[in-house]
Amino acid sequence: MPNSEDVVVVELDGICNYLPIGDGILTAGQPSEEHLRQLASGGFEAVVNLGLLDPKYCLPNEAGSVAALGMSYHHIPVIFQNPLIQDYERFHQTMCALRDRTVFVHCAMNYRVSCFSALYGEAELGWSRERADAHIAQVWEPDETWRAFLERVRGG
Repeated sequence: MPNSEDVVVVELDGICNYLPIGDGILTAGQPSEEHLRQLASGGFEAVVNLGLLDPKYCLPNEAGSVAALGMSYHHIPVIFQNPLIQDYERFHQTMCALRDRTVFVHCAMNYRVSCFSALYGEAELGWSRERADAHIAQVWEPDETWRAFLERVRGG
């Protein structure tokens, strides 16, 4: 993981549900082009997007914008009404592959991401279930679909 002294925390003014995790990981809702520029200039190396490519919620060419700024882009589209264990497994593998890099993770509102990053925190960052649940609660109260998803991934 990046050393804490190497990580530049980027304040993304006006972004929805901004939530730093630590260990070089920031999360939030959908970034603007300016937010992406701020991330790149702040030393971030990768962007992971769990949102869908729906023009109502995303940039026209986020992958191209991220690449032009010198960051890697990873898109794992998660259908909000039907999150799958395979989606989380792909996210987990991606985050493990990026563990030595600074990473910005987002979706439309940081709802998907808060759940996925909480599960990742439990699996890889030594978080307790209570800490993971408190992390999610900073952003939203998961509905029945997402509570069931969390339990399935946790093996409950």
